[in-house]
Parts: sequence; C-alpha cells; structure tokens
Amino acid sequence: MPKLRTTEPTAPRSNTQSTAACACGAVRMEIDVPAVWAWHDHSAHGRRAHGGAYATYVGSWKSRFRILEGEDHITRYEDEATGAARSFCARCGTPLMYERARSPKMVNIPRALFATRTGREPRYHLAIEETADWEYAGAALAPLKGYPGVMYERPRRPRLHPAAS
Repeated sequence: MPKLRTTEPTAPRSNTQSTAACACGAVRMEIDVPAVWAWHDHSAHGRRAHGGAYATYVGSWKSRFRILEGEDHITRYEDEATGAARSFCARCGTPLMYERARSPKMVNIPRALFATRTGREPRYHLAIEETADWEYAGAALAPLKGYPGVMYERPRRPRLHPAAS
C-alpha cells in the first residue's frame, strides 16, 4: 500500500473542518465535515492496535483529509497479509490512521483524537462476534467509596440452583 499522501494546503476546503491531534500534539490533522461514517471496531486486531476493548473510528475521503503538522513524526506499520496500514505518532505512540487496501480512497482516524464534532455518530459495530468477554456490557455501576469519579461493578451473588432451595 503506498504511503498516504495529503492534499496540498491550497486544496479547496469545505466550510467546516474538525481537527485531530495525537497525545503529545506533534501531529495535527483535519477532515472536512461531515465525515463519511463512524464505527466501533470490536475485532481482536483492533483491540491490540489500540490497547482497549474496542477502537472507534471516523472515516473520511482522503481528498477531504489533511495533515496540518508533524508529518515527519508519523510512522507506519503495513500488514502484508491483509494490506492494511496503521500510522502512529513516532514521538508519543498515538494511533493516527488506519487504511485498508480494499478502500484505497478512505482514511480512518480514531474518533478520540478529535476535540470537536465530526458530523457522524458511531452507529456501526464491526466484528461484534469478536467482542472481548471482559468488555463492559452495561452492568449497573456504583461509586467506589473514597475514590471520587471511580465507578465499579458490584460483585454478583452466586445463583443458587433451584433444586438447592
């Protein structure tokens, strides 16, 4: 897969953009909004790449995507088996972009990198059959005493077998 090429700064822009940045701020990007789509990736591969229960992406046409700063801080990993490429900030390690060989005109950016709206809510769930068994599934939470802002799942009581009652 060829290296991602950004549009020239003189390329036409829409009236609205949303800016994204890595954790250290060395890399800054923007897309014209609205984004094409947004989704949650529950795949094991996505979990490993992001280090979380799932990754949430915003998809944009490459023609509506620009790297504003820090292109020299971007490093890429290309998976030869799938043709997918993942880009990261070489300085802080933040995942920046995910590109798929079967969608060569699209670039996918982690939703968490955007400080403002992208024009699309993540309504799609990919690889839901690969959801981790430890992923939060909406169980009731309670505040953890002595730790403001921390919530936890209360231990469940073991269910007694009906014959044991």
